[in-house]
Amino acid sequence: MDLIPLNEILAVVMFFTVCLVLLGGFPVAFSLAGTGLAFAVIGWSFDVFTFSDFGAIPSRIYGTAMDNSILVAVPMFVFMGVMLERSKVAEELLDAMGMLFGSLRGGLGISVAVVGALLAASTGIVGATVVTMGLLSLPTMLKRGYSPSLSCGSICAAGTLGQIIPPSIVLVLLGDQISNAYQDAQRAIGNWSPTPVSVGDLFAGALLPGLMLVGLYIGYQILMAWLKPESSPAIPQEELNVDGLLKRILHAMVPPIVLIVAVLGSILSGAATPTEAASVGAVGSLMLAGIRLNEGRGRAIIIGGIALIIMLILANVFDLRMNLDHIDPVNMAAIVVALGCSILLMWGLATSLKRVLETKLDGSSDPILFEVMRTTMEISAMVFVILIGAGVFSLVFRGLGGDDLVHTMLADLPGGKWGAIFVVMVVMFFLGFILDFIEITFVVVPIVAPVLLRMDIDPVWLGIMMAMNLQTSFLTPPFGFALFYLRGVAPDSVTTGDIYRGVMPYVAIQVIGLGLLVLFPALATWLPSVIFG
Repeated sequence: MDLIPLNEILAVVMFFTVCLVLLGGFPVAFSLAGTGLAFAVIGWSFDVFTFSDFGAIPSRIYGTAMDNSILVAVPMFVFMGVMLERSKVAEELLDAMGMLFGSLRGGLGISVAVVGALLAASTGIVGATVVTMGLLSLPTMLKRGYSPSLSCGSICAAGTLGQIIPPSIVLVLLGDQISNAYQDAQRAIGNWSPTPVSVGDLFAGALLPGLMLVGLYIGYQILMAWLKPESSPAIPQEELNVDGLLKRILHAMVPPIVLIVAVLGSILSGAATPTEAASVGAVGSLMLAGIRLNEGRGRAIIIGGIALIIMLILANVFDLRMNLDHIDPVNMAAIVVALGCSILLMWGLATSLKRVLETKLDGSSDPILFEVMRTTMEISAMVFVILIGAGVFSLVFRGLGGDDLVHTMLADLPGGKWGAIFVVMVVMFFLGFILDFIEITFVVVPIVAPVLLRMDIDPVWLGIMMAMNLQTSFLTPPFGFALFYLRGVAPDSVTTGDIYRGVMPYVAIQVIGLGLLVLFPALATWLPSVIFG
């Protein structure tokens, strides 16, 4: 029997060691980098690792993290989500949808799924969505006689839709990793000019699977209302305040939908890159908050928002570059209109900034803008520091021959590429019980994605499969973050067991969603092919 090389043994031990260290509660970035450095020393002492490999770290930090135009979208999408959460968009949506569907059995659960989808497409922040809906919807559902487990499961599952429905931070991070892995895989098979994979491809690919999940959630609510009517009773018609319902629905839904269309539409139409669209989202969320915080009044903000939409249309229809040798009259007129719109946009932005600087939420000593910027800085710093730590970890793992070991193992599995995909998906699913999606994205994906992409697997389909798989990490006990978020705001009458029992059917639904993606890959690949060719 051939002995396993020492360097490969160290690579395997290194992977399991970092999982144990993370389970111990140590900070993720320092766990990744510290484990990598420790095994680099161990490998060097046994003469199976050379420290010259660390010469690549500066280029990884500056090339992969600090000078990456794609990842610039992360802090702007975070800003957009936190600002919308602070501007009480969710409260209005939940109130309006509750009135709309409340007369149906299971109507409140359907409302939670619909609002979760809208918040996912506008905020994308799982913690904020779960906490907000837990504070607003859970007491109402319990008061109306809903089953505690069904109520908790509905809120947790709807809150995690922000991980799969674009614009999503996980899709931005995955898009960067999949793009790099695809380039490596294509070079390994001799293709030196592969078609690049962009975050926009993943945004387009995730749209139909995300809506499919929303449909499955609503279908489950309807099924439970039919099988167990006592678990989700209807609200009596006389208790519903339907006066002016249409106006309230329009007031709650139109502004966030306009923002969603502006962000996603600019990406899918090719008018803007994801980073540029993220800046549109950040500006739009600031202006929407300015209107919400002044009870809907704000002529300057509304005019500025209209100007922003006109600028997006002009950018998609006309050539607005001013450094050309010759500019025809039509484009010159469009440039003049765009400049005028820019002035109006600045007016609206200044008004919005003044309002978020002067307004404080109940119980807070800081203005809303300060809180949003602080939260954005903390989340963005966490993501980038984890990225740097993961870069050190993966560099040592590769230096010990771990990537070759993974390639050999996956290539030798029975069933070819389908066997490899099945094993990777199962491993990622169970890692989701103990690790966060960021650790899995930065540690596991760079290891397995290049191997899988050499097997003639569509990179967009693989990215969406991984994104939907990672979404379950928020729901799977014992360390599902959505469970923690809801436990923190749920009343004492709701037990942890209720929360765990409630999410289990939704975990099964997401596994069914993965199965449908395997059976019908066009769910992920059709829309990108139509939009981007």
